Amino acid sequence: MAAFNIHGWPEPIVRVQTLSNSGVRTVPQQYIKPPPERPNCSITTMNDPNHSIPIIDIACFSQHRQVVLEAVGDACKNWGFFQVVNHGVDHDAVKRMRGAWREFFDLPMEEKILYANSPETYEGYGSRLGVEKDAILDWSDYYFLNLLPSDLKNLEKWPKMPCHLREVTEKYTCELMTLCEVLLKAISSTLGLEEDYLHNAFVGGSDGMSACMRVNYYPKCPEPDLTLGLSSHSDPGGITLLLVDDNVKGTQVRKGNTWVTVQPIPGAFLVNIGDQIQILSNGAYKSVEHRAVANSGDDRLTIAFFCNPGGDLPMAPAAQLVSAASPAVYGQPAITFNEYRKYVRTKGASGRAQVESLSLSSGPQHKNQQMMNT
Repeated sequence: MAAFNIHGWPEPIVRVQTLSNSGVRTVPQQYIKPPPERPNCSITTMNDPNHSIPIIDIACFSQHRQVVLEAVGDACKNWGFFQVVNHGVDHDAVKRMRGAWREFFDLPMEEKILYANSPETYEGYGSRLGVEKDAILDWSDYYFLNLLPSDLKNLEKWPKMPCHLREVTEKYTCELMTLCEVLLKAISSTLGLEEDYLHNAFVGGSDGMSACMRVNYYPKCPEPDLTLGLSSHSDPGGITLLLVDDNVKGTQVRKGNTWVTVQPIPGAFLVNIGDQIQILSNGAYKSVEHRAVANSGDDRLTIAFFCNPGGDLPMAPAAQLVSAASPAVYGQPAITFNEYRKYVRTKGASGRAQVESLSLSSGPQHKNQQMMNT
């Protein structure tokens, strides 16, 4: 099996798509998860459509503002996830985005490998998270891009083929940032803050609001019960808008001791709050673990769009949400978002270990800061 020695990664990189296309009948050892982390572990998996992620119709926001706000608040408090429909994002932009990135992953390997990423930037075509040697890997490939602010956008990392991919991705970015602004206002209002609070907090640093994207490609897997497409994790950023695969299920959200399989709704976006909202809300809203399972019959493509604070912005609860009756859950010294997200790029996906380590109840803050600077 072809492996590529790419500077910065601890072992040669093997593309999962290449493994899958080769017709392997067993999952290689480095992808086999420990029994408690496998999809058929003791935690129940729920596929009942009646036990599903809340669905919120954003088109009702202008006429039925309070109803929508109550739905958003309940979803953030009780699930950390919701699906948005009638959101205003251009249907053709979504269709072209899916098509362009499917075309990319269908390209010959010698063309894709030109954009191979490294731990230094993370941007480009990748097949692993984290740089720890001998880590157990996920059954997926991906493409990661910085989108905002403009001085972080490196067009040399953007694929030239298919030829329309760059234009399609730019259009999609504009459409999703507009939706993110609506969602940030709604979430701010449900917390009892001014509706522009989260927007202003996210652009408060000199870097301005940031956005990035990860296109996930999950090839067919010969033994999906032994591995995961993406390990359980909470997102380190602000809010995530995931365009799921309309035809193949695979995204699961943890609800207590149950993994709930997301039922795809054509044209919808799956929205989840990240660790930054948990911190800014002083723990009122919590980021929630989610994962992707593998599939033996079909490949799957999803597109995760991350709306994040500026990289130099110190993380802290909103002052309005801290009082004698509701003391700060997260203390000093504050660290920036850029420092915070180094953890996942070093350790890989690791449940909620990172955000929980920031709680005042978990011990000194400097221990976590040292972890992220390793």
